[in-house]
Amino acid sequence: MAADKFLCGLVGAGIQQSLTPAMQEEEARQQGLRLHYQLIDLDRTPGSLAQLPMLLEAARTIGFDGLNVTFPCKQAVVPLLDELSAPAREMGAVNTVVLHDGRLVGHNTDGSGWAWGLRRALPGADLGRVVLLGAGGAGCAIADALCRMGVGELRIVDADAARAQALAQALLDRFGPRAVALADAAQALHGATGLVHATPTGMAKLPGLAIPASLLRPSMWVSEIVYFPIETDLLRTARALGCRVMDGGAMAVGQAVGAFELFTGRQADAARVERHFRSLVPSR
Repeated sequence: MAADKFLCGLVGAGIQQSLTPAMQEEEARQQGLRLHYQLIDLDRTPGSLAQLPMLLEAARTIGFDGLNVTFPCKQAVVPLLDELSAPAREMGAVNTVVLHDGRLVGHNTDGSGWAWGLRRALPGADLGRVVLLGAGGAGCAIADALCRMGVGELRIVDADAARAQALAQALLDRFGPRAVALADAAQALHGATGLVHATPTGMAKLPGLAIPASLLRPSMWVSEIVYFPIETDLLRTARALGCRVMDGGAMAVGQAVGAFELFTGRQADAARVERHFRSLVPSR
């Protein structure tokens, strides 16, 4: 592609409401670049994850400059890539793939994007005892970010107990004894200072709460990664109880800024990207 022209896309399931195309294309326009961003929705064709190797090869052949990767592909894509950045390798998850000289290089901007959003939305959030609900691709990245931010104790809960335990062990190897896997959400949330929800529950196609509302307390902060809808059942419930909350838009903007810089080599104006994102949210 020419230095001012880029072809990018998003691979995932149920992504028709994603605002990533709008964020990426508008920031490119503001910088005098031409960027087309294509949705590649696995829900629209049969086979789902089985299509991933074929889609990556097609992107390589067509000449894509980059791909974002979302649920359920963030971990499945890892063995299909030619190279991984150090953070992506440590997390075992990829949300951004850069195509360069025919090679597929995996990166992860989820963790840094979430951390950017937390500092912006919940300054001074108490990281003493944080519960992470969900140990998938996004959860792995956020867990890494929390450890780098100095979390006191990270309690990991996942429907797949083995996956939660594997993440806790990986964090132990990298950061020492600050993460523990727990099978019971009620036990994990006892005395917790914050909750990060990193499962697909709450999305437009998967409405509802991933935990009983009775487990939330006003003294906790609550962070959501789902942003369509922007006001999930979890956020609505937590806000009504008096919890400080961070919606999924904060992480969406943070990771998009990081991906834009990887795709184009240009620094994004984070404040401008966020303003544009927020202007689009009421229409969703």
